[in-house]
Amino acid sequence: MKAIFLDYTGTMVQEDEPYTRELLGYFASHSDLKNPKEILGVVWGKVKEIEAESFGDAFIKNDEKVDRILAHCAENYGLQGDFSYMHDVWRKIWVHAPLYDDVKPFFERAKLPIYILSNDDLCYLEESMRLKGLQPAGIISAEMAGACKPHRKIFEKALEVAGAKPDEVMHIGDSVVSDVEPARLIGITPVYLSRSKPATLDGVREIRSLDEL
Repeated sequence: MKAIFLDYTGTMVQEDEPYTRELLGYFASHSDLKNPKEILGVVWGKVKEIEAESFGDAFIKNDEKVDRILAHCAENYGLQGDFSYMHDVWRKIWVHAPLYDDVKPFFERAKLPIYILSNDDLCYLEESMRLKGLQPAGIISAEMAGACKPHRKIFEKALEVAGAKPDEVMHIGDSVVSDVEPARLIGITPVYLSRSKPATLDGVREIRSLDEL
């Protein structure tokens, strides 16, 4: 192995965090959606739909994705209120979501260079790393590849940046669809990080924390 690829959201940073809860609360009080799980389902489903269409000349960055999600929720779920405020909270999530406790020790102990792969924009990822005091060997964002995970182009871009072949890299992530499957398809060794509950995947190493690796 010559390098480690590491997913960002859900693997490095927590998804259940104060700014996310603030945004969910605002949605609940300003739309027809009242249940946090329902809100997450609607928003996350729209995120995945937009990201699947965001490719090549049709690629869009995070801020435009948010504009489209808010417009979708306004049209279909009666979302009202201060859209600029909601957009600003979203940006805070990208930058200020806290690290899991095992991330900094993992960076300190790792003997291989670590490259972060994320669908978030590079400017937000760089600011997050600066504030968190982490120095990855590189950051590969969707905008660099012109495609979002699980598209193979973002993994191919990461291999190009790392100067490595697929069989010289492992990719650690918390999503079967966005991390494990695309990594395995192009020959990268996947490591499935399942923090909450065990899930057996044939031929895939599963860990419950980065400490185990």
